[in-house]
Amino acid sequence: MSDGRTFDVLVIGSGGAGLSVALLLAPHARVAVLSKGPLSEGSTYYAQGGIAAVLDTTDSIESHIQDTLNAGAGLCHPDVVRFVVEGAPAAIGRLIDYGVAFTREAGGEGGLEYHLTREGGHSHRRVIHAADATGKAVEETLEQRVRADPRITLFEHHVVIDLIRERLPDGGLGRCLGAYALDRQADEVALFRARIVILATGGASKVYLYTSNPDTCTGDGIAMAWRAGCRVANMEFAQFHPTCLYHPEAKSFLVTEAVRGEGGRLLLPDGNRFMDRFDARGELAPRDIVARAIDHEMKRLGIDCVYLDISHKPAEFIREHFPTVYARCLEFGFDITREPVPVVPAAHYTCGGVLTDLRGRTDVAGLYAIGEVACTGLHGANRMASNSLLECLVFAAAAAEDIVTTLAAIPQPPQLPGWDESWVTDSDEEVVVAHNWSELRHFMWDYVGIVRTTKRLQRAKRRIDLLLGEIAEYYASFRVTNDLIELRNLAVVADLIVRSALLRKESRGLHYSLDYPPAASDSRGRDTVLTPEPSPLRQPEPQRL
Repeated sequence: MSDGRTFDVLVIGSGGAGLSVALLLAPHARVAVLSKGPLSEGSTYYAQGGIAAVLDTTDSIESHIQDTLNAGAGLCHPDVVRFVVEGAPAAIGRLIDYGVAFTREAGGEGGLEYHLTREGGHSHRRVIHAADATGKAVEETLEQRVRADPRITLFEHHVVIDLIRERLPDGGLGRCLGAYALDRQADEVALFRARIVILATGGASKVYLYTSNPDTCTGDGIAMAWRAGCRVANMEFAQFHPTCLYHPEAKSFLVTEAVRGEGGRLLLPDGNRFMDRFDARGELAPRDIVARAIDHEMKRLGIDCVYLDISHKPAEFIREHFPTVYARCLEFGFDITREPVPVVPAAHYTCGGVLTDLRGRTDVAGLYAIGEVACTGLHGANRMASNSLLECLVFAAAAAEDIVTTLAAIPQPPQLPGWDESWVTDSDEEVVVAHNWSELRHFMWDYVGIVRTTKRLQRAKRRIDLLLGEIAEYYASFRVTNDLIELRNLAVVADLIVRSALLRKESRGLHYSLDYPPAASDSRGRDTVLTPEPSPLRQPEPQRL
């Protein structure tokens, strides 16, 4: 057990949200950032499309708001949507000041302007991007800044096990005081104490067999917050990206939505388009509609994939706008300048998460959640393309502002007990973890995927209940490992997804059940909010809900 480390703010996660809030807090506090692997290994790095923001005079704040509300299928919180959309230009300005090299194009009075693209659900070109590797440009710029800041301490290859809460005189639990984390390189558990803890751990799409996400996205923050006493909301809304490259070695490489935004067409094996039969917007319909349409055609025809074709555009245009997609597809034998590429849907984004208010505060005092780990009310039942990095940036700024104004009144954390492994042993049954991991991701894909039924959800719930019992027994008996920590969290998240899905008695947005009719397009829905078992440990609820 390594010595405890004490900071003003502990940031768990190193993507766009985590690094942004660390940079904003660094002038005011001692900040530590924990990353599961290398600092850049998260979803932000792999985001291709861009960041939505009203930057063009022909666009408007009201239009961006309305597009977001339409995509969210009646579940977006209008006040949150306005808050984020109005904060977008300033967020982009910060990135430009940091040095992010967004793509420019010739235009205007002989000057250079930023190129804006259009993606599904958007009525205007408002997606600012760095070619087709926006996340990489953002993450690398933020990482460079963070590494150069002496006020930020970085801990890479640290997997957080659980949050720590204050023990009150009456036996209850109070504010969050830090976390225990497995140092993967030293193979020991470290104690981190902090006055404020920020979850910026990303989503949970690795709960599904096929996903566009990196291996780190195992729902850790959601599961830890739930165990710590936080409510979660709208976990049934798992977004499946419609177009991931279909190839046995591609590991679900995502083909950016901007390809369709620039005229890419979805085709059946016979070369015919099909999206117009499902939505008047065709390939530019929101992701849930496009993913369901592809899923429908694959099942109807018994085919393994559909095809995405942008070869009708000039080859120079394709290589200039989509260099990452072009190069990656070429590695697998597909030249997108000359031919269609095979694509399938894959789990991509967790629209639900830890319930927060407009400052990123959770139910537990001293604990914030920002980015994909949080449920802010922005995305509703379906996230609109390129609103995710935007949410990270805007809520990082909101949380930082709130923390700066309150930090002085928050006491230093007390001494805390070290991690005790005196009664556990090294596992001689690691194969159990591997088998449980595989079983969980397979039945989540089969029973809790793009199209659901109550019977399928009930089957999944029975299996999850068994897994949760086995994992709890295993966790209590053996020393923690990276795989065990992630499996434990994935099982909790899977349970939250299924429980939420069973509670929703309608088809809305990303939750599509064959047993319930679709909600009216203009109807206002209700959030699915799950609360941990009642206990004296509960903290005051966020003001928003």
